[in-house]
Amino acid sequence: MIFAIKNFEIHDGDGIRTTLFFKGCPLRCKWCHNPESLSFEKEKMYDAKLCVDCMRCTKLCEANIIENNRHVFIRENCTLCGRCEAVCPQNAFETAGIDLSPEEIAAELLKDEIFMKNSGGGVTFSGGEPLMQPDLCVQIAKMLKEHDINIAIDTSAAVSRAAIDAVLPYTDTFLFDIKAMDEQVHIHCTGASNKNILDNIQYVDSVGTPMEIRYPYVPTMNDGEWEGIAAFIGKLKNVKIVRILPYHDYADRKYHCLGLSYPVPDIPVPSVDDVSSVAEKMKSLGLKNVVVG
Repeated sequence: MIFAIKNFEIHDGDGIRTTLFFKGCPLRCKWCHNPESLSFEKEKMYDAKLCVDCMRCTKLCEANIIENNRHVFIRENCTLCGRCEAVCPQNAFETAGIDLSPEEIAAELLKDEIFMKNSGGGVTFSGGEPLMQPDLCVQIAKMLKEHDINIAIDTSAAVSRAAIDAVLPYTDTFLFDIKAMDEQVHIHCTGASNKNILDNIQYVDSVGTPMEIRYPYVPTMNDGEWEGIAAFIGKLKNVKIVRILPYHDYADRKYHCLGLSYPVPDIPVPSVDDVSSVAEKMKSLGLKNVVVG
C-alpha cells in the first residue's frame, strides 16, 4: 500500500528525485507531517473548507447528506467507493491509499528516468515507513536497478534487522531521522523506544553504506537533544550530511481532513536564528556538513 508518488523532489537525497510514499508507520511522532501515512489502510480525506454545497455527492452514498441546506460528510458511513471524488468540482475528497502492483509502481517511477540520471538523482522510498513493507521495497528496487537507478531509503529505522538486510544490496543511501537520544524523550515524542533505531543506524554504518542523518528540531519536544545527537553522529564513519529540519505546522489541515485533531497545536515554529544556532553548536562539537533544511 502506497499513498503518493511525487515527481521532481529535491529534498529527499541527491539530484532530482521521484519519491515513493509507503503507507503505514510503527511510530506516532506528535509532529508527524504525513498523518495519512500512519495507517496501513485506505482512508478518506475530506476538506470541508473546499466544499461549495453543490450537493452532487449527496445523491451517491450515505456518507454525504444534507443538513439545514448544507452538505455534511458522515465519515463512519464512508465505504471508500470513490464516487464522491469523481463528482466533486472542488476536489474536496481524496482517498489516501493506492493499490498498485510492484510492476505498475516501477513503471510510474521510471517515467522520470532521464531527469534522474541527468541530475545525479534517483528514487527515494519514503512514507510512512517503507521498511514495514520490505518485500515490496525489494521487488521495486530490483526493477529500478535493472535501469541503474540510484535508490535512497528514508526510514525511521524502527524496523527489524531483517528488513534492513533485505534492502541493503539495492540501497545507495539511507536517510535516517534521529529524533532524540534520551530514551524517555523519544518515547514521549514518538510512542516508542529508540534502542532498535540507534542499533540499526550503527549497523548500517558498520557495513559502509552512505547515510544522511536528519534531526527534526521541535521546540518544547526534542530541542534539548542536539548535543547527544551530535555526539552519536560523531562516532559514525559514513555520514555524508547532517540536516536539521525545523518544525512546521503545515500538516494541520491534513489532520482535519482525516477527522483528527492536530496533536501539538501549541508548539512554536522555531526561528531561523534558533535553528542556525543549533547547527553552529553541532559543528563546534566536530560535526561537518551540518545544514539547516
